[in-house]
Amino acid sequence: MRAPVPLAHAHRLLNHGPTTLVSATHGGRRNVMAAAWVMPLDFTPPKFAAVVAADTFTRELLVAAGECVLHAPTTAQTGLTYALGSCSGRDGDKFARFGLRAEAGSVVQAPMLAGCAAWLECRRLPEPDLEARMDLFVLECVAAWADDALWRDGEWRFIDGGPRTIHHSKGGVFFATGERFVARS
Repeated sequence: MRAPVPLAHAHRLLNHGPTTLVSATHGGRRNVMAAAWVMPLDFTPPKFAAVVAADTFTRELLVAAGECVLHAPTTAQTGLTYALGSCSGRDGDKFARFGLRAEAGSVVQAPMLAGCAAWLECRRLPEPDLEARMDLFVLECVAAWADDALWRDGEWRFIDGGPRTIHHSKGGVFFATGERFVARS
């Protein structure tokens, strides 16, 4: 079940570097894409940096709407994540094509896909020079959620053999988030 995460802890949802999905909607059109380069940028208010290539349909919707949702997909969604990153929403509705279940966010209108480990509802902080030169977007997180089976006491608690977040290496090669351990001094 999706549970709220305090904004003071929103950065923890992505600070371990998982592959993300980025969704946006505008003018009755919606899309979702895979993005490997998304990271926490600031604490209060929580901000994230996301690279969204200039030729993507999601970028067009993100710029027009000024908002998006960042998702942390799980190992169960690895094939879907690769497929979403391998085709364009300009060629048809990915939600219909892949049978995606989604609902609007609590603050933003961008779709929140079912089955993810985390969801971060974000508003774009326009930085036209950065966006033009580097495809880099600065996003302020306005609501954060996590799957309560995986997120407890303000941190990830992945269970052996259970779903984990994923990390993309190249061309369909992924890694699952590894073992949790505590440093000893």
